[in-house]
Amino acid sequence: MLEQYQINWKNTDSFVLIENDKAYQKSAAGLRLYNKLPWYWKWTQIFWIVPKFIRDGIYNFIAKNRYRWFGKKEECMIPTPGVRGKFLE
Repeated sequence: MLEQYQINWKNTDSFVLIENDKAYQKSAAGLRLYNKLPWYWKWTQIFWIVPKFIRDGIYNFIAKNRYRWFGKKEECMIPTPGVRGKFLE
């Protein structure tokens, strides 16, 4: 899939969302996901008007500091069978 969507895994430090045969990364992927959440998250779609380089800069800043702000668990969650089906193997 990385080749199909021309994603360089060595330079990708973000999650990738593939939707309607198009790959999204960083802030674009996040905004696409927020649009799928309940109605009270729809306000986040206003950030599409912010230029991508600014959105991605904010995304990178948050990603760089998230463990300092929110902590880091020692173990990963073991996904349920329903959740496991959403991941590539």
